[in-house]
Amino acid sequence: MTEKVNVLVVGEGGREFAIASQLQSSKHVKQVYCAPGNAGMSAVGVQAVAIAETDFAGLIRFAKEHQIAWTFVGPEDCLVDGIVDDFKAAGLKVFGPDARAAQLEGSKDYALNFMNNYHVPTARHSSYRDQTAAINEVDKFGFPVVIKENGLAGGKGVVIAKDRRTAVQTIKDMFENGRARLVLEECLVGPEYSMFVLVSNGHYRILPLAQDHKRAYDGDKGPNTGGMGAYSPLPQLSAVDYQRMVDEVVKPTIDGLVAGEYHYHGILYIGLILTADGPKVIEYNVRLGDPETQVILPRLKTDLFELVTAAINDQPLPEIVETAAACFGVVVAADGYPQQPTHGQKLGHLPAEEDIEIAYANVTGELTDLRGAGGRLLMVLSKDPSLKVAHDRVYRYLADINLPGCFYRDDIGAKAGLTD
Repeated sequence: MTEKVNVLVVGEGGREFAIASQLQSSKHVKQVYCAPGNAGMSAVGVQAVAIAETDFAGLIRFAKEHQIAWTFVGPEDCLVDGIVDDFKAAGLKVFGPDARAAQLEGSKDYALNFMNNYHVPTARHSSYRDQTAAINEVDKFGFPVVIKENGLAGGKGVVIAKDRRTAVQTIKDMFENGRARLVLEECLVGPEYSMFVLVSNGHYRILPLAQDHKRAYDGDKGPNTGGMGAYSPLPQLSAVDYQRMVDEVVKPTIDGLVAGEYHYHGILYIGLILTADGPKVIEYNVRLGDPETQVILPRLKTDLFELVTAAINDQPLPEIVETAAACFGVVVAADGYPQQPTHGQKLGHLPAEEDIEIAYANVTGELTDLRGAGGRLLMVLSKDPSLKVAHDRVYRYLADINLPGCFYRDDIGAKAGLTD
């Protein structure tokens, strides 16, 4: 391809910042637009567009008017609501699963049925529409028990109840808050891993693995969040265990997509836990994750534009080539996150520093005078051949700057032996 093209990314958070930044660096790309984007994206040459990610008609109109080669959809809500179906109906190229395939994330019950049908290992589970039935059967899963909202919950719809009293109250709360269905699962024990698979109608490539940290506070305490930090690669994962994940989880999943005639073109996230009985799936997502994307994409030598273009057009997928460097990142969140995050904290202009990058997420204002807009505000990142060096560099940077009204975890990477 000789002529540079324009591409569109849908979304506004740290994940979309990383996707758009990676695409903007491609030799094939003239301009990356991101709708609606965020105020920090201009730092990497990405142009934010004031179109809501839910305004499918407006996004389609923009793509046609600006000669967009293809669109990369970031958020799960759009995918579940059928943005890919609408783009394809308009004759536009788009990267992401259609609404039917997006139910693998949109409904926990749907995903578990898929795993059952295609022999993908997961936890013992049952789905419930009735509060009394769920309470009556909660004991059969043992304690702690995992209780999941059936639909989308932004990574925060999971409660691990340590005892029956907590479980019963959680079940009551979920049904009384309007949930039509929930899922009970046995609590699996073991290290967790994030695997992202780029899928093109039965063909696939596995992106670099990452480890997320879901709990809000140090020591994996506090409520579940969208993720408070991540790193890649994973020195604690053996080559043997990795291959088991591929053979026992990835391959039957892809075979299931083919057998079910999903014609899947997009990213499939597989949340894995390595139990004493082997790898099992915690959940599927149908898109890249936040904050894992921010540490995965910088490790690609393979051009992301070329990968996506091949996938969309059912062409042979380029091999995934990783850099030798590790990438480590810590999320800075607003005080009160995830329950009641504060807004408006003055971030100012974060100082540039060699070997430090900032992936902006929920920020507003001008690049020289940014303010927090609630939730996870940004991620501080570093790359280095040594994961330990990258870790130390990020925490040294965070210690040296003033971020009022914000917090972050001090123990990201502890499971890889990175903390003192």
